[in-house]
Amino acid sequence: MDKKVSDKKERLLAALDQGMVMIHLDARRPGVLVPASLRGEAHLRLNLSYRFDPPDLTVGEWGVRSTLSFSGARFTVAVPWSALFAIASHVTKEFWMYPEEMPPELLQQPPVASASVARPPQPTPVPAAAERPRAFLREVQSEHTDEPESRPEVAAAPPPEGGPPDEPQPPRRGHLRLVK
Repeated sequence: MDKKVSDKKERLLAALDQGMVMIHLDARRPGVLVPASLRGEAHLRLNLSYRFDPPDLTVGEWGVRSTLSFSGARFTVAVPWSALFAIASHVTKEFWMYPEEMPPELLQQPPVASASVARPPQPTPVPAAAERPRAFLREVQSEHTDEPESRPEVAAAPPPEGGPPDEPQPPRRGHLRLVK
């Protein structure tokens, strides 16, 4: 095994020991086994973890093999080391790239954060607590007396025209009920 393959294997195994890892690969390379709908991808990203079900992730001298789920269907993927051009750890946020293995069309793309791209306006920052006006609370004096509160009487609705006044209806039950 050459030094580059050994380096990729060591970094992938170290990242997998930490948690989930995303590998970046060229699915068009010989030896890559992925679902038919993804075989033409120049930049395919796959998530790998020892915790995935079934736990059949294998990292060997040839490359990486694992059963992954694609749109709910399981598929055993195989990625030779020559097709893998980047490794990213979801846990530590580390990223290792092997530019000599990258597809040429990815190398020819301009960088995403170029000066020619118009940036959206930045939102106005919220002032710091020291700059905001401070709100004060004050006590409100209530006019509390020992007499019971007098509530205003509710006026009865006038009886409908041409008919006798209706008997007062008993109060209705609330619409909420207790479910045990």
